[in-house]
Amino acid sequence: MFEYNASEKVARFEKIAVDIAYSIVNGEWAVGDIIMGRSTLSGKYSVSPETIRKAVKLLEEFGVVQVVDKKGIVVLSSEAAHNYVQENKAKDKILNLREEIRSLVDQKSRIDQIIYQKVDSVIEQAMLLRNMGIIYPLETKVEEHSHVVGKTIGQVRFWEHTGSTIIGVNRMGHLYLSPGPKLVFFSGDIILYVGNAHDNTDQVNRFVNASQIDF
Repeated sequence: MFEYNASEKVARFEKIAVDIAYSIVNGEWAVGDIIMGRSTLSGKYSVSPETIRKAVKLLEEFGVVQVVDKKGIVVLSSEAAHNYVQENKAKDKILNLREEIRSLVDQKSRIDQIIYQKVDSVIEQAMLLRNMGIIYPLETKVEEHSHVVGKTIGQVRFWEHTGSTIIGVNRMGHLYLSPGPKLVFFSGDIILYVGNAHDNTDQVNRFVNASQIDF
């Protein structure tokens, strides 16, 4: 029997209509057969006779069955039943995709909120450590002519050339903390870094904003 999923935004009578059409396609009922009466169907699907009436009306509109007085529900066309099933498969797929997209958007919203909270916590902690003299992040701006523009952190080998470690990149107000080697530098990026050498600032500024470096 057709499986129901309460989370899907499809009316129960539509699901029942699809299930009956499936039964016809699978040969449970042949053309000319009389399907059990509405009261029997309502018991089978545990719904009201009105719900069964709506389901049968859908199938009648598609030429799958016909309600004949004093006889019952007569199967008219297995081909029409097949077409009805295929149409509703596509419909279910679209509805499911829409539900999945909405779920992903909700998840992204929750994740973004958590990220913002974590970033705020990191910044607060960094400020505390900075005030305590434990860590003092330095900054340098990537100019338009810089050779690092369009290259990744891994490609420019930042630490090898400067002796400093990148801890973050501020791009138009968006902070990328602990960026990996695949992050690409853009013009205008603010690089946050730490280092032990006394001339770190000069080294980093010379390296980052040189127009060309021999690797």
